[in-house]
Amino acid sequence: MIQKTVDVVIIGAGPAGLQAALHSVRKKVSVLVLGRPERSSIATAHVENYLGVAGVVSGQELLAIGLEQVKKFGAELLAEDVLNLSQEGELFLVRTESREIRAMSVVIATGTARKKLKVPGEKELAGRGVSYCVDCDANFFRNARVAVVGDGSAAVDGALTLTGYASEVYLVSRELQVSAELAGKLAASKVQVITGTWVKEIAGATAVTGIVLEDGRTIALEGVFIELGAKGAMELAVNIGVAMDSETFTHIGVDHNQATNIPGVYAAGDIAGHPYQMAKAVGEGCVAGLEVANYVRRKRQETTGV
Repeated sequence: MIQKTVDVVIIGAGPAGLQAALHSVRKKVSVLVLGRPERSSIATAHVENYLGVAGVVSGQELLAIGLEQVKKFGAELLAEDVLNLSQEGELFLVRTESREIRAMSVVIATGTARKKLKVPGEKELAGRGVSYCVDCDANFFRNARVAVVGDGSAAVDGALTLTGYASEVYLVSRELQVSAELAGKLAASKVQVITGTWVKEIAGATAVTGIVLEDGRTIALEGVFIELGAKGAMELAVNIGVAMDSETFTHIGVDHNQATNIPGVYAAGDIAGHPYQMAKAVGEGCVAGLEVANYVRRKRQETTGV
């Protein structure tokens, strides 16, 4: 297995990770970015609410530009998954599919893994009518017929939000599990609630045309929002004792410098909490990149006096 030593390892090649790489490498520390950009949630999205972006830009295009910027400024990119993260004295040991990397510091910017329905049509139509983020994509479904799938507060809140955009909103749920207050808001809204069944298939050739329910009904739609909650990729962080946020225990806890409770470990983007927006991810990536570079330079001075 190839062994390598760098100053900073950034785990994640989405907006937060790439922005962290840009800011840290420009402060003259060695940076290695690990991850597969095509797996970033932004890769299948379209962006129109980001400052300086005119019109609608595909997430793939933004990622491609970001990757070129990172390479231009001298960061190294390795499109491999991280299999394990551990500590070795004052260094961190990152094991990928082909390498063992020792680093003085780590930025975790893995995003969150959206829970999938795992039904026919979902994967094929992701970004073409299937969405995992109401806040990100609601504006693309103005005057359209849409459905939200889920049992919890995220699904109900998403459905209520969509009533301000879509012409018709359905909420498909096996059994709603929400507070009385949220249930009351739902009952008073124009959302058409379908309970006691689930989505069996998402229909459409090149774009969503509808859903097929387990009870046999078919609903014609232009959009399907899957709101099953988000599970953070926490295993790597937990291995070295990184603490979760104290309120929900679903994200990595960070301070205003994006620092975790473990010296030398920072987190940014979706993994550090809501809202799941590119603007937040880029901003946090900027802070994490600057702070991790400063951390490395302080450690160097402590060690060498230079």
